Amino acid sequence: MKPQEHAAAEVACGLAEDVIRTFGEARLRVFGTSMVPSILPGDVISVRQSAPVEISSGEIILYAREGRMFVHRVVGRAGGPDNALLITRGDSLRRSDPPVSSSELLGKVISIERGGRQLRTSSSLSSFSSVFVRLLQTSGRATYFYVKLVSGWESFVSRTSSRGRKNGFAGPAVPNYKEPSQEQFDARLRPQGTGRAAKCQA
Repeated sequence: MKPQEHAAAEVACGLAEDVIRTFGEARLRVFGTSMVPSILPGDVISVRQSAPVEISSGEIILYAREGRMFVHRVVGRAGGPDNALLITRGDSLRRSDPPVSSSELLGKVISIERGGRQLRTSSSLSSFSSVFVRLLQTSGRATYFYVKLVSGWESFVSRTSSRGRKNGFAGPAVPNYKEPSQEQFDARLRPQGTGRAAKCQA
């Protein structure tokens, strides 16, 4: 990330953090692949401000650290009642993050949108997803090719459904998503602009 992009990302993170802490809720567009297959690049998440005691294991949270934001799943807890810490990890990552403190926690993900469709937020992965996640954890390249495959499939569906709409059939909407390079597959943020959803890489 270039210095100008890094500075812009820090500003975007700060603004998103202020919105959540002030109004209690925000919508963010996710970029990055740490939560594949649960959250794909281009998905829009809604986050509601929450305290650590309101978070259960398996839920997905948003936290801020060193000018960046991360959207990861809670896999455990640490600390005592007065200093509760959350242990998180991206679904496609092998290692857990350093414990998340209450001051870093911004909230939990209450909804995921993909192509205008609401997806079910699950507190656990299905048996199939768990096996698939293990495959993604073995290689960043596997995750990269999975996202390329999904992107290609959604482009195909988009073209097919637009032809169907011309003939009077409605098809699923797909996100206006541009394929990131392999180097962009990390947990970063960048500004989206003045739209209703902040644009984030998580």
